[in-house]
Amino acid sequence: MDNSPIPFIDIAAQRKRLGKAIDDAIARVLGHCQFILGPEVHQVEADLAAFCGARHAITCASGTDALLMPLMARGIGPGDAVFTPAFTFYATAEVAALVGATPVLVDVEEESFNLDPKSLARAIPVAMKLGLTPKAVIPVDLFGQPADHAAIAAIAEAAKLFVIDDAAQAFGATYRNRRIGTLGHATGTSFFPAKPLGCYGDGGAIFTDDDDLAEVLRSIRVHGEGRGKYDCVRIGLNGRFDTIQAAVLIEKLKIFPDEIAARNRIAQRYSAALADVTAVPRVADGSTSVWAQYTIRVAPERRESFAATLKAQGIPTAIHYPKPVHGQSAYAGFPVAEGGLPVSERLAKEVISLPMHAYLEESVQDRIIAAVRRALGAGGKPG
Repeated sequence: MDNSPIPFIDIAAQRKRLGKAIDDAIARVLGHCQFILGPEVHQVEADLAAFCGARHAITCASGTDALLMPLMARGIGPGDAVFTPAFTFYATAEVAALVGATPVLVDVEEESFNLDPKSLARAIPVAMKLGLTPKAVIPVDLFGQPADHAAIAAIAEAAKLFVIDDAAQAFGATYRNRRIGTLGHATGTSFFPAKPLGCYGDGGAIFTDDDDLAEVLRSIRVHGEGRGKYDCVRIGLNGRFDTIQAAVLIEKLKIFPDEIAARNRIAQRYSAALADVTAVPRVADGSTSVWAQYTIRVAPERRESFAATLKAQGIPTAIHYPKPVHGQSAYAGFPVAEGGLPVSERLAKEVISLPMHAYLEESVQDRIIAAVRRALGAGGKPG
């Protein structure tokens, strides 16, 4: 039996494919030495906006900044409620706390793992009873699949909520024939190296069709500057995207559609081969996924032994996420939607992710599939 180690995400395989294109892109930046907001930054912003159909793309230093800056631009802060899902990476709630607002945690849907609009509707009165002013919602497009943006938008419009789509894991996916980037008042994404579209360090971008918001965001990312470097018109931060990273991203974006197609082929093979032994992920009708993670669900009492069995065969797994946000000590005191967060708590005990990247060869997929089937056998599905 082949027990050689398999990468969970194989950035090196992509690097090999891109080869000299990346070397030349970086060399061009080294040649002109415009390392901060150089020409590649402006080019990649135009390329990203064209890719997703947004009017503006504003690059920034990280995916966290991509969520933080729109909150700053709207003046959201103390006394305000920002609604975020409980089953996600806690940076989504973190940005609300950083501006002094109160994160109000909302449950997620069983099938999609994404924010549950019904739970959001129940969370708004909770915030108001606590004396908070509902101001924003940050739905997350988890594991590569869009949230139910139409349902969320209807609730947001009725409650006058600013919508920031957290697309850190799902840039490139579509919802009702629209690419992510145009589904909220603002959309934030991450270019962390492990993301489906990643650079070689930290980076992010904000997308919006709002001209005024875009102007404020560009000011915020450079310390709140106005007409010049020493004209500060608002509180900002150092949120600029590195020119070298922009050069890398320009080249990666060229092959991104092909990589999305490859991820979908792999996900389809996984699901076809594993649906009878485990709970496989399902993409909602009218949506596509970029499969940032391929996440199955197993019975809680079997998850640890399942991971150990695969590890012994050179197959890595990961748990996204072992604790919901309200299970983190830093977030334990924040309010939650009426009815609690039972789905988020259940998922945290059951989910486990298999290797997923665009360069996962069929022979390696087959090895993973066989190992999963042996490890689970009958009775692997939760509940």
